[in-house]
Order: sequence, then structure tokens, then C-alpha cells
Amino acid sequence: QVQLVESGGGLVQPGGSLRLSCAASGSILSIHDMGWYRQAPGKQRELVALKISDGTTNYADFVKGRFTISRDIPKNTVYLQMNSLKPEDTAVYYCKAKILLRLSLSDYWGQGTQVTVSS
Repeated sequence: QVQLVESGGGLVQPGGSLRLSCAASGSILSIHDMGWYRQAPGKQRELVALKISDGTTNYADFVKGRFTISRDIPKNTVYLQMNSLKPEDTAVYYCKAKILLRLSLSDYWGQGTQVTVSS
């Protein structure tokens, strides 16, 4: 019913930039929150940035001032602009959206996109 498709990951040198995109499709009535999480090998998945439907934005402390989350509401798409990347940012990045379908409001996850920061 719902698909979240991420793109934009890859290999980048320390100090470089990447822009992730996540597009939601399906029988969507509306999308409440959209956000990005990441999971490094051997670690738990953690919040990176969240864009709430009222416009509020939350960032993890470790990305403040470096990453920017934005949404294109008509396109059901969320972006994550990542600047000044560090090796410790290496992880699989996942998009999550709280989506209202005809009969339910549920969380949906994308398949993940690998971000590797290395020289």
C-alpha cells in the first residue's frame, strides 16, 4: 500500500556533502511526520532529524549545524542535506514517515541507503 524509496547515499570523503531523498507513494491521505534515522554496524538505530507536520524540526545533537532536513509536501518527499560529513556519520540511513491511510495512521520505513564517509 505504501512505499518509501530512498536515494542519494554513497561514498564521500570527510568534509564532503551528500543529499538524501525519500519519496513516499501509495494510497496516502496525508503524511504527518517524516524523518531520518541511521544505524551503524553494531549500534542501535538512532534519530538523525525529524520534520513534524506543524513545521517543528528536531535534530540529534551530533548533527546540529551540519545537517538540514526539509520537506516537499506536495511531492510527499523528505530530504536530508548532509554537510561537513565525518567518518562517524557512516551508517545506513533510513527514512520514516507517519502516514494516514483510509483506515489507519501508521509508521512506515524505507529500505535504507548506505552512507560511507572515508578517505
